[in-house]
Formats: sequence, C-alpha cells, structure tokens
Amino acid sequence: MRTGLIAKKLGMTRFFDEAGQHVPVTVLSLDGCQVVAQKTQAKDGYVALQLGAGTKKAKNTSNAERVRFAKAQVEPKAILTEFRVTEDALIEVGAEFTADHFVEGQRVDIQGITIGKGFAGAMKRWNFGGLRATHGVSVSHRSHGSTGNRQDPGRTFPGKKMAGHYGVETVTTLNLQVARIDAERGLVFIRGAVPGAEGSYVKIRDAVKKAAPAGLKFPGAIKSAATAAPAAAEEAPAEEGAE
Repeated sequence: MRTGLIAKKLGMTRFFDEAGQHVPVTVLSLDGCQVVAQKTQAKDGYVALQLGAGTKKAKNTSNAERVRFAKAQVEPKAILTEFRVTEDALIEVGAEFTADHFVEGQRVDIQGITIGKGFAGAMKRWNFGGLRATHGVSVSHRSHGSTGNRQDPGRTFPGKKMAGHYGVETVTTLNLQVARIDAERGLVFIRGAVPGAEGSYVKIRDAVKKAAPAGLKFPGAIKSAATAAPAAAEEAPAEEGAE
C-alpha cells in the first residue's frame, strides 16, 4: 500500500481531449510535498509516513515543530498529515514527491474540507421541501417546521436536522479520475470537482475501491533531497571562475 500525497487546490479550468470533447478539471499542485517523519511498528506501534506541504514562517512555528523540521532537514511546512503504508512502502525522510506519483486515467480518492457557507436554513442545508405556499402558512414558508414531539418525550432529539452552520466539513470523494499529469510543473489535473476552497490543501490517495493501474511507481515517485546536491556542486566552480 503506497502513501498518498498532499496537494494545493488552485482552482478549476478545462481542456479539450483528442476527440474534441470538453473536459472540466480541477488543478492540484504539489506544493513542496515532502516526507517529514517515518512511523514504524517497533517505535510507534503502526507503520505510516508523515508528509508536509507548503511553507511556513519560522517565527510562526513553535519550538517543538522547529526541532522536528530541523531533524528532518526540511523547511517548516504549512500542513502535516499521515498516510498509513506497508513496511515495504516506507520512503526516506526529506524525499520530495513528483506529480507522476499518479498516472493518467487512474482512479483516486480525494479528501478536503468543504467551503464554509455560514448559517443556513434547513432547505439549503438539508434539502427540506419547506412549508406549504398557502392554506394558513404565512412568512415561514422556508422554515423546517416542528422539531419536537408531544409531552412524551417532550424534547428535541440530538442530531435533529435543523438550521445551522453549513460547510467546513471533512469530505472524501471516491473514484475521481486523473485526467492529466504535468510532472515538470508538479500539477495533477482531476476530472470534475474536488472538495475544498481554492488555496486549500487536499489529500490524494490511490482509490481503495478500484484496482491499481499498471505503471504505478512503487513506493512512490520521488526526487531525493540528495539529487540536488550534485547540481549545486557543478555550479560552484563556474561561479568561482567567473569572479
């Protein structure tokens, strides 16, 4: 079982496929998604990878978090989350993921926090039908009606569908399709809508109710932090010679 990824929702757009069909897509960006820590069976009692994404100012990071990021040798992250994996799918700390972790046409599950809509009535929040348009009903056509019972039990049960705060809920949408992959820019294009507001972070994982397609990279598509070191070493002599 592979790890999922953290991505930033940039918004929606569209493109036209080879047949000329219009395809609406949500654009997700891998905003510096890296491995921050490993959870092992011997030490923690379960096997998982802790991932981080985005950037966070050091002054807004607690001392405990600074120690954690310094130990992992990664910049402070805006968001942290864990993905359960099998022991053979553990990845070294500091490794950064690329967009080709997924493949085009693959089915994925995406979890995000829905857009907040404030205080909403029962018709908008729960799709109630409302009261009658005539026969004595006035002013309260969009109300939810009676919420209680008779003298016994004489109260409104907890969980009753009523007006209240709407949105800002953790929602997982299953079996969404990956329309395109742009590994160079770190973009994943998902067919259709994805839960969450623009600029929010979502979690993407391989679909649990669909078979994994052929061609998936295991344990994942990563560019190790060590791969950038040779490039930096090659540039150093050139700069010294230019001086």
